[in-house]
Amino acid sequence: MELHQRILSAPVDFGAVRTEFGLASDYPSEAVSEARDAVDAFAGARVDRRDIELVTIDPPGAMDLDQALALERTPAGGFRLYYAIADVAAFVRPDGPLARVSLARGETFYLPDGTVPLHPQVLSEGRASLLPDQDRAAALWIIDCDEHAEPQGYSVTRALVRSRARLDYATVQAAADAGILHPSIAALPDFGRLRIEAGLNRGAISLRLPAQSVVPATGRDHWQLVIEPRTAADDWNEQVSLLTGMCAALIMLKGAGDDHLGLLRTMPPPAASTVESMRRTAAAVGVPWPKGDSVGRVLAGLDPNTPAALVLMSEATGLLRGASYTLLNGQPPDTVQHSGIGAPYAHVTAPLRRLSDRYSTEICLARCAGTEVPQWVRDGLGAAAESMRRGDAVAGKLERACIDLTESTLLAARTGTDFDAIVLREANGTRPAEIFVADPPVLAKCAGGPPEGKNVTVRLTVADPATRTVTFTYTPEPDTAPAAVAD
Repeated sequence: MELHQRILSAPVDFGAVRTEFGLASDYPSEAVSEARDAVDAFAGARVDRRDIELVTIDPPGAMDLDQALALERTPAGGFRLYYAIADVAAFVRPDGPLARVSLARGETFYLPDGTVPLHPQVLSEGRASLLPDQDRAAALWIIDCDEHAEPQGYSVTRALVRSRARLDYATVQAAADAGILHPSIAALPDFGRLRIEAGLNRGAISLRLPAQSVVPATGRDHWQLVIEPRTAADDWNEQVSLLTGMCAALIMLKGAGDDHLGLLRTMPPPAASTVESMRRTAAAVGVPWPKGDSVGRVLAGLDPNTPAALVLMSEATGLLRGASYTLLNGQPPDTVQHSGIGAPYAHVTAPLRRLSDRYSTEICLARCAGTEVPQWVRDGLGAAAESMRRGDAVAGKLERACIDLTESTLLAARTGTDFDAIVLREANGTRPAEIFVADPPVLAKCAGGPPEGKNVTVRLTVADPATRTVTFTYTPEPDTAPAAVAD
């Protein structure tokens, strides 16, 4: 089955979802006033690096631009990465209303019809955003890598920067295919490929399942489901952020005794039984698993548009569970690794959208400068970690609720209709079977015991927007083989 889709849209009201999750419609006025009147608290202490030809890469239309990069090759055949991150802490008073509201929210929440931002738009889409052709306050990372794109030295300092261009992933991919990338990222494809290979060598796991998104359609308040294409440019750019987060984690882990301070994003290693289950699934759907290859390397070699790959990647989601925020506060914890990345890792690259990044960046800035970590960071790190745990839990449920509502609304008038589907997971004692319907793109439960990894025809039996429920039913083809004749 090809992963194509037909445009199918319907009016969807996400107001009930906002209410259910208790999402505020407006930002408190006193926090907005603080954001509007804020000035750069470190203006006199910044190094002027407006000479660096930085560019941003974000989804089309995005205004909350956290990161800008420039990548150059070194005479020795390696790479120097300049990565500017919006310096949000320069505009937020530790004891002010903006700090209190952002602590309560934890992160920006995204709905199809708008965001519930971590910070007021006057800050997140204005004076703190790394918009092009504007002088901006930033935490500037400089990471020197060898010819294999492995880091050899790294540091971060407060700087004044100026982005030269705002790019998006599709534009970058098209330019890369045509050999006309912006000079600031001309080395990004080689760098990204080397970093991806380094990740596979570490045991990193990357899933490329179809990503459902709800996007506007023609007509008032009409919405449609689409499969968001993931380009190689997405992967290359992701590697820049991952590398920076790995360097940040190493900086935090260098502390000792009472000065061991940090906030890591961790994930426990998968259970051996889960990996063994994946091996059985791979054998069942005909995916070879060469001796000695890691899970990540097997997945990386798959064509995500094939039924077997979709089945195996769906199974692999069980490997990437248990992600958490682990506090370093006086002594290292038992686990510092993020098993999906294959290394220690910390969030530092999206402070406009995540609370934790503001705290972690301050720790890294202080460590690199040889100064004391600000007291507000020490006092508030535990609360920031808890806020992120709450926020992540809400964000995951919120995204699923919006997709479920759109799916059930789009399909409400089509109950009784047959659809082509791929069976991603067969039913077991604790969960029903799960299928992927490409037209329109829907992930849903399926009754009737469909066989895993097979292309099947299923019938839509439930599509209820009130409960956001979609269910399909599989009916096996009757056995038409001739009956055996007794002697």
